[in-house]
Amino acid sequence: MKRSLRLALGLTLALALIGAACGGDDSNSKSSTKPTVTIGAQDFGESLILAEIYSQGLAAKGFKASVQKLGGYRDLEVTAFDKGTINFAPEYAASMLEFLNGKKGEASGDVDATVEKLQTQLDAKKLKALDVSDGVDTNALVMTKARADELGIRSMSDLATKGKNLTLGGPADCETNPFCIPGLKKTYGADLGGKFKALESGQVAAALDAGQIDLAVLFSTDGRIKAKNYVLLGDDKHMLAADNVLPVVTNALARNSSLTDATNAITAKLTTDGLIGMNKQYDVDKVDAADIAKDFLDKNKLM
Repeated sequence: MKRSLRLALGLTLALALIGAACGGDDSNSKSSTKPTVTIGAQDFGESLILAEIYSQGLAAKGFKASVQKLGGYRDLEVTAFDKGTINFAPEYAASMLEFLNGKKGEASGDVDATVEKLQTQLDAKKLKALDVSDGVDTNALVMTKARADELGIRSMSDLATKGKNLTLGGPADCETNPFCIPGLKKTYGADLGGKFKALESGQVAAALDAGQIDLAVLFSTDGRIKAKNYVLLGDDKHMLAADNVLPVVTNALARNSSLTDATNAITAKLTTDGLIGMNKQYDVDKVDAADIAKDFLDKNKLM
């Protein structure tokens, strides 16, 4: 009788221990499928907006995600990856490549080739580039809508026939930068060096508005493009460096298919026009980055 009781109690205890063990394994399994994500944001508005977009989007899928403001630029971001204080960062293909390779000039307008070379550099740091977006933030040529309409110019190809007497304004290195005056001549047959005006970055848009220049070199996602209704000329022959937005993550995160699927779904919705609009909200309208990110995710049904 006592033996039967002891046996029953032993079986009950064994089953309880098995149940507890299973519960622990289940918890660990869930933890392993939802890693903690710390996203580094460089010290400019677009980087913070993108970091918030990925953080909120991943949080909506059950990941514990947060944004780490780095207080600086790419050098601090790479250091943060090295130290393990971040494991995710929104990046730009060509710029990240040229930073890691010591500015060897390997980046091109071919996004696939640029990303492939970038991944070679990332391999040494145990990092992985996820899907690349259609959103590009690189040097770009813009005109006022009135001037572009007057001359019928919409792309860089148009400059070869319709832009011979136009004045281009931009940073001084445009004269030697392969993605500026030399590139326009080589790729498009448009020689704009004769009437070039070297300007400080803060003077370029003002000179364009005042009619002192016909064409301006700005960043392609500058919020003023949207605010002032500038025409962004199409790079139809892919002269400009492929500075497409793409997330860079640690190899450990890249091995988590749930995370990469969720991240790639967000990336697929990023466009250059979308970045311009969000930058306008941040820089011109003074909307908080977190609110801009939530609006983007809501509109794209990613929450």
